[in-house]
Amino acid sequence: MFIRELIAAHPGASRRTLSTKLCEAWEWRQPNGSLRDMVCRGLLLMLHRGGQIELPPVTYKRHNPLARRARPAPVLLDQTPIEGKLKELGAIEFAQVRRTADEPLFNSLMEHHHYLGYEQPVGEHLKYLVWAGGRPLACLAWSSAPRHIGSRDRYIGWSAEARRRNIRYVAYNTRFLILPWVRIAHLASHLLGRMTARLSRDWERVYGHPIYLAETFVDTDRFRGTCYRAANWVPVGRTTGRGKDDQTHRVNRSIKDVLALPLHRRFRQLLHAVEP
Repeated sequence: MFIRELIAAHPGASRRTLSTKLCEAWEWRQPNGSLRDMVCRGLLLMLHRGGQIELPPVTYKRHNPLARRARPAPVLLDQTPIEGKLKELGAIEFAQVRRTADEPLFNSLMEHHHYLGYEQPVGEHLKYLVWAGGRPLACLAWSSAPRHIGSRDRYIGWSAEARRRNIRYVAYNTRFLILPWVRIAHLASHLLGRMTARLSRDWERVYGHPIYLAETFVDTDRFRGTCYRAANWVPVGRTTGRGKDDQTHRVNRSIKDVLALPLHRRFRQLLHAVEP
């Protein structure tokens, strides 16, 4: 295995140095030219834990600023009920708020009104606030897709190599919140349709590459996923209920429905590609 040869050729190298050298050898880069260092480190750690390689001991543990991050504070908002028909709302506006002055508002609304609370994303991600009449209606959060979801992978039909290369073209809808005082019939599916129509374009503007497939998980103990189905999302299977770091092969969390929405008519062909 090339990785074992690389480790043997650099006996005094740190894990970070080995990851950098492997990325350079494989020409493993993000669209912006940066090395895919964190993904590569994850691969090395997985092989190390599986006994396929032996990594050097950890020499430095970086301070994690997220470990003690303060929870988002509540924001005072007009909570007068917004009711009526969809057409009576007037203009509905989407704003991508990551790294803007409205990001704290997004974080606060998720923390205090979504049943899962706010969770700081890692990797590629976008945050959206939806407004009408100067008032927020909803929040949607998107992030990089999990690497291994069996039902999704079977739906796409890609190889392990294609998945490794192309997982960045799949985006995961991690949160969807309609504020509790907003009660408008059919609003949720309408927002999902509007959102996914612009998602790939926005992602390419920020990260330099498009999105070909959107996915989400629906906790069926709480929801039926009706708004996703009404917005043409396709049920493709269920999660295993074990999580990405499971070592026991036992269910340790709720099993969720997996839904997907192709954002390109040739999404399978594009996601199957393994050319550099």
